[in-house]
Amino acid sequence: MPRYLTMVRIDENNAPAEGPSEALMQRMGALLEEMTKAGVLLDTAGLTPTAQGTRVTWSNGEFTVTDGPFTETKEVIGGYAIIQAKDKAEILEWTKRFLAVHEAHWTVTSEIREIAEG
Repeated sequence: MPRYLTMVRIDENNAPAEGPSEALMQRMGALLEEMTKAGVLLDTAGLTPTAQGTRVTWSNGEFTVTDGPFTETKEVIGGYAIIQAKDKAEILEWTKRFLAVHEAHWTVTSEIREIAEG
């Protein structure tokens, strides 16, 4: 069964300053529990702000190390999930349900990538 990485993209500059509401966290917890019981959720987590991150680039035979925040980037990866789904239709359905637990004032995008096996 294919595995997918969903990268949750947020705009750090326009995310709600107060963070996720308690109601959002309750809905998210219920969905993640349902996904775990269904056997599709393999791993998930939120990520710390880019201010605490570091980028390492290899270019022309040299490393460049850049500490965050990464102000030139509008959207950043705020979290991820690894989901095992039977096909693209199923991963799309779970992803839509994940996005829909957020209140309307959130702008959240999930990028879905199938994990290459072998």
